[in-house]
Amino acid sequence: MSILKNQVTQKPVYAILVAISGAHLLNDLLQAVIPAIYPRLEQKYDLSLAQIGMITLCYQLAASIFQPVVGAYTDKHPKPYSQIFGMLFTMAGICLLAYAPSYLYILLSVVLVGIGSSIFHPEASRVAFMASNGRRSFAQSVFQIGGNMGTAMAPLLVAWIVLPNGQQHILWFLAFAILAQFILAYIAKWYANRLKHAVKNGKKTIRMPDLSPLKISSSVGILLILIFSKYFYVASITSYFQFYTMDKFGLNEVQAQVYLFYFLIAVAIGTLLGGIFGDRFGRKYVIWFSVLGAAPFTLALPYVDMHLTGILIVIIGLIISSAFPAILVYAQELLPKKIGMVSGLFYGFAFGMGGVGSAVLGLWADATSIEYIYHICSYLPLIGVIAYFLPDMTKIKYKNIEL
Repeated sequence: MSILKNQVTQKPVYAILVAISGAHLLNDLLQAVIPAIYPRLEQKYDLSLAQIGMITLCYQLAASIFQPVVGAYTDKHPKPYSQIFGMLFTMAGICLLAYAPSYLYILLSVVLVGIGSSIFHPEASRVAFMASNGRRSFAQSVFQIGGNMGTAMAPLLVAWIVLPNGQQHILWFLAFAILAQFILAYIAKWYANRLKHAVKNGKKTIRMPDLSPLKISSSVGILLILIFSKYFYVASITSYFQFYTMDKFGLNEVQAQVYLFYFLIAVAIGTLLGGIFGDRFGRKYVIWFSVLGAAPFTLALPYVDMHLTGILIVIIGLIISSAFPAILVYAQELLPKKIGMVSGLFYGFAFGMGGVGSAVLGLWADATSIEYIYHICSYLPLIGVIAYFLPDMTKIKYKNIEL
C-alpha cells in the first residue's frame, strides 16, 4: 500500500492540529492588536487615514515579502524550531508598540511583528499539512480557524485591557506570546521526530497532477487574483470598519469594536466550514461560491441601516472566509513538491494585498469619504467568476513520483 493510501486511511494527528491551531490563534491575536488600536493611535498621534493605511502596509509587507523566501528555504532545509525564533520578533514588536514615542516607532514596531509572522506561517502550514494524513482542507481549516479566532479576540481584549487604561497596557499581551512559545516547543519536538522518521524510511512517494506547466501556472495566477479580490475587500473591513460604523451610525470605540468582532468571529466559523466542504464537495466549487457568493451582500452593505449592517457583515464573513483553506490546499496540490514555498507565497500575497489595500483605501478615504470606499469595494467579489477556469482536481489524472 502506498504512503498516500496510508495517509488517507489514517486519522489526522488531532493533538498537533489543535496545538498548531492554538499557536496560530496566539500569533494572529498579537498581530491583530495593531488594527484594533487604530482609533486610539489616530487620536493620540493625530493620524490621517492615509497614515493608518501606511501602518498596515508596513506590517503587511514585512509579513508578506519574506514568507515565500522562508517557505522555499525550509522546503530544502526544514527548521522545526524556526517558529520559536519568529515569535521573538513579535514579542519585540509588541514591547516597542506599547511605548512607541512617535509615528516612526509605531512603523518599526509593526515591521517587527510582521517579520515574526513571516517566519511563523510557512512552517506552521507545513505542520498542518503533515498532520492532516490526507484530510488536507480540514487540517488547513483547523489551522486557519485558530488564526481567525485570535484575530476576532483581539478587538475585544484591546477594548477591555488597552482602551480604558492606555497604550502601555499592550505589554500585557506578552503573556500570550510566552504561552505560544511553550506550544511551539511542543510542536517543534513532534516535527523534528517526524523528520527523523522520514529520513529512516528513505524515499517517499507523492502524487503529481497530470497537468501541463502552463495550466499549473495559469491556475496559480487565477488563485492569486482571487486572493487579491478577497483580501482587498477584507482589508476594507479590518482596517476601516470601525471608522465606518463610528462615522455612519455614531458608535463609540467599544461599540465599533463589537461590530468588527461580529465579522471576525464569522470569518473563523466560515473558515472551518470551508475546509469541511472543500474535502467533501471539491475545492474548486468552494472557492467559486466563497468569493462570488459574497457579492450580493457586499453590494447591499453600504445601503442598509445599523441593524442590517450587523447581519450582513456576519453573512459576508461566513461566505468570503471559506475560500482561503480551499485556495491554499488547491495550490499545494498543484505543486506538491513545494509545500513551504506555496504556503509562503499565498500567505505572503494575502498579507501583501491586505497591506496595499489598506494603504490605497486610506488615501482614497481621505480624498473622498469612508463610506465611499465601501461602495467601490462592494464590487470586488464579482471577480470570483474567474474561478470557472480552474481545473477540477477531482477529475484529473495523477502520477506517483519518488522524492
